[in-house]
Amino acid sequence: MKTPSSLEFLTEALRRLPGVGPKSAQRMAYHLMQHDRDGAAMLGRALTQAVERVRHCAKCNTFTENEICETCMDSSRDAGLLCVVETPADQLMIEQTLTYKGLYFVLMGHLSPLDGIGPKDIHLEKLIARATDGMVNEVVLATNFTNEGEATAHYISETLKARGLKVSRLARGVPVGGELEYVDAGTIARAMLDRRST
Repeated sequence: MKTPSSLEFLTEALRRLPGVGPKSAQRMAYHLMQHDRDGAAMLGRALTQAVERVRHCAKCNTFTENEICETCMDSSRDAGLLCVVETPADQLMIEQTLTYKGLYFVLMGHLSPLDGIGPKDIHLEKLIARATDGMVNEVVLATNFTNEGEATAHYISETLKARGLKVSRLARGVPVGGELEYVDAGTIARAMLDRRST
C-alpha cells in the first residue's frame, strides 16, 4: 500500500519538531487522521495564526504579537537590570520563579562556531545597543551551562565589560533536593567555588 502524499507531507512536517523521529512522526500523523481530525484542523489553524502574528519584540527580541512585549512595557520592572537568556522558554522559566523583576534580552540561540552560528546570528549588536542605552546598570548572563552557553556568556561578558558595564552570571551549584553522591563532580566543584556565607 502506498501512503497518500498528503499524509507523507504531514509526517515530514511533524519530523521538524525536536525529538520527533520518523516513526513517531508517522504515528502522530496517522493518529490525527484516524482519531482526531478536529484536533488536526485546530493544530493547523493554530500554526498558521502563530506564523502570521508572532514576531520579535523590538526591544528585547522575545516573541510577542505587538511591537513591544508586555514585559518591556511594564513600568514597574527595574530598567537598570537586564537579564540575557538564550530562548523565550528560558525567559519564561525565570519569570516563573517570581524572583526577578528586571528586563530581558533574548538571544534566540547561542554561539556555535562549528554550526556556523556567530555573533550576528544571536543579535549581539542589538544586545549591545540595549545594554548601553543609559538605563542598564547590570547585565545578568543567564545562558545555559553547556559548552556553547558558557562560550556565549564569556563572549558577551567581555564585550560588555569593555564598554564599562557591570556583568554578572547566574550562580551554579547543587540542585535543591540533590544528594552529593549523585551530583557530577563539575557541578560540585562549581558550587564550592561559588559558595556564600550563611
